[in-house]
Amino acid sequence: MKKVLKKVLNTIDVPCDLDSVISIDHKREVAPESVGMTEKGAEEIWQSVLNLYKTGTQPAIELCLRRKGEIVFNRSIGHVRGNGPLDTPYTPKIVATPDTPVCLFSASKAVTALLIHILAEDGSISLLDPVSYYCPEFAQNGKKNITIHQILSHRGGIPGIPPNTPIDVLWDTDEIWRLLCESKPISADGDHLAYHAITGGYVLERVLQTVTGKTIQEYLDEKIRKPMGMKYFTYGVEEKDLGTLAENYMTGPKLGFPVSWMIKRALGGDVETIGEVINDPRFQEAVIAAGNLAATAEEISRFFQMMSNGGEWNGKQICSPLTIKRSVQEYGSLQIDKTMMVPMRYSAGMMLGGNPVGIWGPMSGSAYGHIGLINKMCWVDEARDISCSLLTTGISFVGHHIPSLVMFVNAVAKNCPRVTEKQKTGAFA
Repeated sequence: MKKVLKKVLNTIDVPCDLDSVISIDHKREVAPESVGMTEKGAEEIWQSVLNLYKTGTQPAIELCLRRKGEIVFNRSIGHVRGNGPLDTPYTPKIVATPDTPVCLFSASKAVTALLIHILAEDGSISLLDPVSYYCPEFAQNGKKNITIHQILSHRGGIPGIPPNTPIDVLWDTDEIWRLLCESKPISADGDHLAYHAITGGYVLERVLQTVTGKTIQEYLDEKIRKPMGMKYFTYGVEEKDLGTLAENYMTGPKLGFPVSWMIKRALGGDVETIGEVINDPRFQEAVIAAGNLAATAEEISRFFQMMSNGGEWNGKQICSPLTIKRSVQEYGSLQIDKTMMVPMRYSAGMMLGGNPVGIWGPMSGSAYGHIGLINKMCWVDEARDISCSLLTTGISFVGHHIPSLVMFVNAVAKNCPRVTEKQKTGAFA
């Protein structure tokens, strides 16, 4: 019966001895009490991660949680590769560590968005300018007045790549740019909220490259990666690092309509195709601004901590406090996203929390961040003075693990009490 259930749910073999697949960065983790948490509360958060792992949908999980700028958790559980649903007992297994880079998928959008805001801070662009002001070819078929800000806030009218586009076009930036320029928007006046799963990144990348004469990878290196001392934190990885990058696995039950239709509409391919693409070296080595930044959980937590600090990191001003404010300012009220068909709040680049409840938990109106393919969650909650990242390697769009994800977010919110401005230590007010 257990084997039948495992096959139906498409899950991994969860080891009986969890300690054998847990790695903890003891040197960097601080005592919860030192940052206003309790040992019991911290244990509840970690138990929620263990419960998620026990669902069998996540071959590996990395967690990094900063509170008041200090690392409370920097740890991992599971296998980088070798324990997928279709792997055998004879497949070589490699245990994950907190230093394992993971593809962030759509959580990459938060980083790309801040790069565009930094470009605006430098005076190179105005977010209210039409994309076509910088890239005239984008004006085709009614897109002349679509602004950079609308692209950032998922109101650009081009939420999906054109139907029947070959999937390998994703790493042919010139060809996909041509297709996006020729496409007709579903709306050109910014009133149509529809999540741009992959398309917006190509548009923003092209604007940045046109204005600066640099690749987006070079600009990321210059503005964020090197100043913040990141080891990874690149769009894709070099060929020599392919063996280090965590493998992703399609998990969970087989999808039917309407979920399968929604995924294909947003990502341009069915679930089987997506499963092939995410571990394709061509995807892993490409530069896909909306979907393939590679980083550790600590690195993306570090990025969001910098945002919470008002753009400052270790004495370096990565960007101005005003740039951070502009990047997290709500654009439009809570409404149904016509791609994901759920109520969402966005800024120009971030997914926002809400009160009394939001994507980042209860009373999360001051929170912002981004998810990646449903199961990766990276966010800041300034009221709780936290920067949290949960990176997973199981791609399961629906399934029995969803309650465990919700309970994890709620456990973080519950056990990281809201703090006053006077209690914050270096947080962005």
